[in-house]
Amino acid sequence: MSGILDNLKSFFQSRAEKEQNRPFLEAAMAACAMVSASEGQVSFADRIRVDQIMDTLTQMKVFSPQEGVDLFNHYTAMILASPKAGRESALSTIRAVTSDLETAELLIDLCLAVSLSDGVTSLVEHIEIVSLCGLIGVDPDKIGLDTEQVLARYIAAS
Repeated sequence: MSGILDNLKSFFQSRAEKEQNRPFLEAAMAACAMVSASEGQVSFADRIRVDQIMDTLTQMKVFSPQEGVDLFNHYTAMILASPKAGRESALSTIRAVTSDLETAELLIDLCLAVSLSDGVTSLVEHIEIVSLCGLIGVDPDKIGLDTEQVLARYIAAS
C-alpha cells in the first residue's frame, strides 16, 4: 500500500513542478524563437542549442525535450509566417514571467546562447536581443551587450 502512496505522491509532485515551470518553459522557447527567427530562417545550430538548453536548465528537466522543441517550432513558425503578429504573441508569453528581473535576465542569457550557436551573433540577432531587453526591462549593458562596441565592430567590418 505504501508503494502506491509513494507513487501517487511522486506523480503529484512531478505534476506540480511541471505546472509551476510551464510558463517559464513557454517564455524561454518564445524568446529563443524570436532570436532564432530574426534573420528569416532557423538554423540547425539554433535547434541544437535549444535541445542543449532543454537538457541543461533545471527548470526544464521536468519536461520532455520534445515539449520544448514543439513550443520552439510553434513560435518560430508563427514569427516566420507573420513577423509582427508572431513576435507580439511571443512577447506576450515572455512578459508573463518577466516581472522578476532575475528571470528576465535568464531569458536574455538563453537568447544569447541561441545567437552564439553558430559561433557569432549577427547584427540582426543582436538588435533583436537588445530590443527584447528594452521590452522586458533588462539593462543590456549590465549583461554585456555593449551596443556601441557591437555597432562599431559591424561598421568597421562593412
